[in-house]
Amino acid sequence: MKNIVGRSFLTLLDFTAEEIKSLIDYSFHFKKLKQAGTQHTLCQGKNIALIFEKTSTRTRCSFEVAAYDLGMNVTYLDSSVSQIGNKESIRDTARVLGSIYDGIEYRGSSQKTVEELAQFSGVPVWNGLTDEFHPTQVLADLMTILEVRGKLQGTKLVYLGDGRFNMGRSLLIGGAKMGLHLVISSPADYFPDQELINKAHEIAKETNAILEFETDPIIATKNADFIYTDVWLSMGEPEAAWAERIEMFLPYQVNQKIMENAGPNASFLHCLPAYHDLNTTIGQKIFAEFGLEAMEVTNEVFESQNSLVFQQAENRMHTIKALMAAILRDQ
Repeated sequence: MKNIVGRSFLTLLDFTAEEIKSLIDYSFHFKKLKQAGTQHTLCQGKNIALIFEKTSTRTRCSFEVAAYDLGMNVTYLDSSVSQIGNKESIRDTARVLGSIYDGIEYRGSSQKTVEELAQFSGVPVWNGLTDEFHPTQVLADLMTILEVRGKLQGTKLVYLGDGRFNMGRSLLIGGAKMGLHLVISSPADYFPDQELINKAHEIAKETNAILEFETDPIIATKNADFIYTDVWLSMGEPEAAWAERIEMFLPYQVNQKIMENAGPNASFLHCLPAYHDLNTTIGQKIFAEFGLEAMEVTNEVFESQNSLVFQQAENRMHTIKALMAAILRDQ
């Protein structure tokens, strides 16, 4: 395991390809321990705070169970029980929490907030999601790809949907760092920002990654190893934007035609939650207003044998555990 003790994990840009690969390998180690029922309380007595300004199922459960398995104590803070950013500044909160806890996780809107927490807390801070980056998710994605295909270098991963927000941006950096053949397919106005694209191309020169941006989903997905998508409306965005997003992204829906175009061995990935049926309140609202039974992915694809979404979701816990253990165990 590469030595990353005491470091924060705010974006994959701050970690080398060797460090990322080392974290993924460490994640496989913890997955084996978990499956064998072998105790691994490597961080016994440590205390961490989980700040959730945006709610989550997978991120919260992954951090909590990973922390408990490692022998740590957890405090969960959301907007209803915390004064963060309301009566108390982020800077002051960081200094208070840093004097009490050994590590802090933050999930919210602003990348600036998680960076400020890291700057002033004096303890490691982990980015559980911001509007700009979702690095812990991409660790699990890379682990899943490696688990299924046995390699990362040259593997063709196609992301269909809005490339401007955290998943498109984070996959771009993760793909560049690990030498993937990454294609982001969306309308041109929804590609990641040019500054980040330029950074990714610079990284790709060293890793031999192939980075492409394609408006035609059929061209993009041809011979893909993995097809990846996310919801078309990010958390916190107004529901009024659904009409625009559906018009823009319906041609990029992951359906059987897309999967067949990719090839019989293509796998499907999604960071979840997914709007693939009518079994959610939002799904029912969209059906009532727009007549769609599914949005970014059809139920046929989501429930198919090519779908890896629940394996991918489980791997969130293993990668987060590896991350926290690598950073905290020797402090």
